Amino acid sequence: MDTLQFLYGTKVGRVLLRPLISRPVSVISGWLLDSRASRALIQPFVKSNGICTDDYELDGIKCFNDFFCRKIKKELRPIEMDDSALIAPCDGLLTVHKVSKGDVIGVKQSRFTISSLLRDKELAKSFEDGYCMVFRLCVNHYHRYIYFDSGHKYKNRKINGVFHTVRPVALEKYPVFVENSREYAVIDTKNFGRCVQMEVGAMLVGRIANESQDSCMVKRGMEKGHFEYGGSTIIVLLPKDAVQLNSAVKNAMQQHVELPVQMGEVLGCSK
Repeated sequence: MDTLQFLYGTKVGRVLLRPLISRPVSVISGWLLDSRASRALIQPFVKSNGICTDDYELDGIKCFNDFFCRKIKKELRPIEMDDSALIAPCDGLLTVHKVSKGDVIGVKQSRFTISSLLRDKELAKSFEDGYCMVFRLCVNHYHRYIYFDSGHKYKNRKINGVFHTVRPVALEKYPVFVENSREYAVIDTKNFGRCVQMEVGAMLVGRIANESQDSCMVKRGMEKGHFEYGGSTIIVLLPKDAVQLNSAVKNAMQQHVELPVQMGEVLGCSK
């Protein structure tokens, strides 16, 4: 039994879990990983996660968090700029779910509603019969993310919460996405209608760092922000009849498995 299985799968573990998922612990962890002393953690992290450092821009790395949110070389993440293409906003493990009567069946059958996710009943109604795309980022993934389409972004909305891990062991036990701290933007996109792009924090994530909090125009491929240390999640909500998914995404959806994707990869096209 590993540490997370103990914390989420036993009575004693769940008692110990409560302080670990609290905001103060996350803030303290973020502070420690911003310190110069945290540079000692970089090489063991690189080795244990098989990270190829030649793929990244590493000038000016002063602490572990600097390394964790390092920028990848542009040629390694080409962005499909065809207006009709629906692209992945990040690297991660993708699951796609049809929204039915406001419900979404998440990873490992963790159930939640769009209304509870957004805390906005009227906005939630607009995604009935649409798609909920969940991109689960592990610590070895690239932790910067982009806008998946151009359009007008409204002011970000923040929802405070706790910091469960987003690994399946937690998703089996808790409605993680509606309990965790998260931030989202409503975007009137050029090609897919009114959508939502949301960032969900996770255990030991120092913070969700978005470039713009205010209302503004955004462009496909523009960097939206990054996560500091920890596994995290990005959720994209698309309205009914906005997109035709490609065969790989459809197959993964039908088989209820996670599909590895990379930032800028084509997932479907507008209808």
